[in-house]
Amino acid sequence: MAVPKRKKSRSNTRHRRSSWKTQAVALVECPQCRDPKQPHIACPTCGVYNKRQVVETA
Repeated sequence: MAVPKRKKSRSNTRHRRSSWKTQAVALVECPQCRDPKQPHIACPTCGVYNKRQVVETA
């Protein structure tokens, strides 16, 4: 079993983890109702995806 020979320093650990950033959710405008929505997902407001009604909304 592989075991590290030396302890990783705190600065090396933090430097390695510094690129683990979260990104904001990408939003696009719905062509039907102009509300912001996630791409490749049916619009939660009007239920349209790819110019077709796929989800019934209240």
